[in-house]
Amino acid sequence: MRLNTTFNTAIFAVALLTSSAASAQSELREEVFLLPAPMSLPAFAPFHVAVERGYYADEGLNPIFHIAKGGADVAIQVAVGNASIGLAAGDTPIIVRPNGLPVKAVALLGGQALTHVSIRSDEGIENLSDLAGKRIGVMSFQDTSYYNLLGVLAAVGVDRDDVDIQSLGPAGMTQLMVSGDVDAISAVPEWSYQIETAGVPVDIHMINDLFPSMTQAIVSSDSAIEDDPELIQAFVKATLRGYSDVIADPKGTALEISQKVAAFHGQEESLGAILSRYAEFVYASPDELALGEFAPERYTAVRDFYVTQGIAKSASPLDDYYTNQFVD
Repeated sequence: MRLNTTFNTAIFAVALLTSSAASAQSELREEVFLLPAPMSLPAFAPFHVAVERGYYADEGLNPIFHIAKGGADVAIQVAVGNASIGLAAGDTPIIVRPNGLPVKAVALLGGQALTHVSIRSDEGIENLSDLAGKRIGVMSFQDTSYYNLLGVLAAVGVDRDDVDIQSLGPAGMTQLMVSGDVDAISAVPEWSYQIETAGVPVDIHMINDLFPSMTQAIVSSDSAIEDDPELIQAFVKATLRGYSDVIADPKGTALEISQKVAAFHGQEESLGAILSRYAEFVYASPDELALGEFAPERYTAVRDFYVTQGIAKSASPLDDYYTNQFVD
């Protein structure tokens, strides 16, 4: 009888704990967050860190990550109210607001450009001004990799018509560099890493001092910022904690999520190397800005270039594009 009583007490205790956990989970606010591409990409590892370390739960959130069809689609869905928050390039509001989409960036996830120019070492190119006459890959002609490349070429005095720019898609960016069918690409960190691990040395040219492009940013709509600022503040705070952890220890966070997230199982070495590059090339700020903070001069330079190039239809005041109100 005593054994049965103990057993029944144990069952009750487990049931109580399960009920408490379920209750705690149900008290978290579920909110859709839109990503422009699958969450299995290394660029989104900081979101996994924030989830696994409970940073969203600390803010009372249970984010539901949905995949949109690129950054432009994220902007559209956020603008029409299908989601309150999403992820896009920091320059997205410059492009979409003239089209009637009231989208604003609320946190910039890094202090440098998302892309760099990766050149095959056997090309013997020392300066970006030597790209004239070369074949250069971009992911698409409606992508940040293309816009950034245009800015870099203009900065070094190379005319758009003096180079052969090719839209390759994400797989082609690495494959055609390895095969030698293109000489350079406008790359994100994992592409250069993949090319190098395939046995093709590359020279990496940072573009931050040439063209002040921006990395990814959390975006929301004007109405959501006005009506639900607490939600945006909570999401920004939790997300920036994940990014801060990656900056502080890219290999340690890579090891942790490779053990906990199925999409990264067995990838701790490669993921650690890639996140180390993101921490150095993208996330770290050379301007001593707080993580998440926007610099008006950076936005001004990008806006003016985009309008000049016809990438954006018109210019708006900077306050239409971004806010620093949610950055601590």
